[in-house]
Amino acid sequence: MFCFQCSETMKGTGCTVQGICGKEPEVADLQDLLIWILKGISLWGVKTQEMGVKDSETGLYVAEGLFTTITNVDFDPESLGKKIDRALNVRRRIERIFKEAYRKEKGKEFSEPMPEACTWESSRGVESYKAKGAQVGVLDTQDEDIRSLRELLTYGLKGIAAYTDHAYILKHSDNSILDFLQEALASCLNDSLTAEDYVALVLKAGEYAVKAMALLDEANTGSYGNPEITSVYTGTYEGPGILVSGHDLLDLEELLKQTEGKGINIYTHGEMLPANGYPGLKKFSHLRGNFGTSWYNQQKEFEEFKGPILMTTNCIQRPRESYKDKIFTTGLVGWPEVSHIPNRVDGKEKDFTPIIEKALEIGDIGARPGKKIVVGLAHDQLSKVSDKIIDAVKTGAIKKFVVMGGCDGHAKERQYYTDLAERLPKDMVILTAGCAKYRYNMLDLGDIGGIPRVVDAGQCNDSYSLVVTALKLKEAFGLDDINDLPIEYDIAWYEQKAVAVLLALLYMGVKGIRLGPVLPAFISPNVLKVLVENFDIKPIRTVEEDLSEIVG
Repeated sequence: MFCFQCSETMKGTGCTVQGICGKEPEVADLQDLLIWILKGISLWGVKTQEMGVKDSETGLYVAEGLFTTITNVDFDPESLGKKIDRALNVRRRIERIFKEAYRKEKGKEFSEPMPEACTWESSRGVESYKAKGAQVGVLDTQDEDIRSLRELLTYGLKGIAAYTDHAYILKHSDNSILDFLQEALASCLNDSLTAEDYVALVLKAGEYAVKAMALLDEANTGSYGNPEITSVYTGTYEGPGILVSGHDLLDLEELLKQTEGKGINIYTHGEMLPANGYPGLKKFSHLRGNFGTSWYNQQKEFEEFKGPILMTTNCIQRPRESYKDKIFTTGLVGWPEVSHIPNRVDGKEKDFTPIIEKALEIGDIGARPGKKIVVGLAHDQLSKVSDKIIDAVKTGAIKKFVVMGGCDGHAKERQYYTDLAERLPKDMVILTAGCAKYRYNMLDLGDIGGIPRVVDAGQCNDSYSLVVTALKLKEAFGLDDINDLPIEYDIAWYEQKAVAVLLALLYMGVKGIRLGPVLPAFISPNVLKVLVENFDIKPIRTVEEDLSEIVG
């Protein structure tokens, strides 16, 4: 195996024996094969589009497949084997659709040679999948810079795919995003493309990252209303309880409906914290608050939480034996020997009976004290106080905004974000989205004239709210360049959705982004040079050095 798609990759170069995330070599090989087949599907998909035939079903499976391979989603070889089975069937289907359209238009059979990813077959199941996957991974691209750009593009696509998949689950669609996923993936099979071609595709991925986040924002707010400023309790109450982690709001809604009146309290964890601010979800009185912090603390926190746990999307870690019998996965998430809640069938809700029965079987989880934190400060809420914010900037009450969104993780270097938040001058406001906020959202940083000094827009995908806020400020101050705003960018990254957010910022022309705790291992020296020269991307340094630059 070789994997370097997350920030904690071994020795800062790549995991080769086992993933730091817990990914076994066989899982890595199966994921590599799935990505490779998705590239083949995408090339057939692009050629089908060129024939004037639209097929969103193929594009949606490409999105699901990409999402499956994001860090901390599916660690189950059996599950991955089934997804590869389906990928081969999807590829055969779109190949057939293309060839029929070609025959109809050209009056002859299609006979051009195609890359192996478009034609490879196997009838020997998972073992043959593992063997082939070991041959077609990241290192199959020999040129270091082309490999770097292909992986930067692919990881950005994974983030875009995740956001798009969430939106489609809520019945909000934009097939142009699915078409781009295929266009970009198919390009990775084209050895004639230059580094400049891939740089252009990377920036185009940033454009579609903005589109995907906007689509998901529309899906979430259209389904559950605009988030409201909400004080969320971080303790637990007496009685049975279920803890919901991940990102999927529809899973949470269906669980809330099915537990209504059963005496079961529902708590969020990790990136599900912002769900407490949506009117359509907070109306359920048994949504009682948030327990725990960031995903990387889950083994300790899931052990402390006495009730069952539902993992709805990425962020699962190896379950400890102490709670392995009461953790449930659903959607694309998988872990060997962990109970899985099947997907929806024929438009019906998922059946959460197994986890509900487990909660009732366990019974009272006990009361545990907690404090309250404020969520729900997305772009709609901020627009309602925009005059107040603009006035605070004009009068000097707010000197700067510091965007500290993104991911959290294990690395001790992430203490930087806590220390920086504590030491920022009291006339500066932190804008955040994603689980990076857990590094400082429990701090008592106060407010500026009623404006909280930690403005939490929501999940990582809600970085779109920060984009909207920045653009509104740019318009309000009559600026031509977004970089003239009093905003600093200190982004924490861990996995591929953060890469999509980064590409979105680059597409918007944002410069001077500090990225931490380390620069991505998949960025080659030459590609890094391009990013530095064009966008002034730089690593975080010490708190003292960066604070001096921010204040200055």
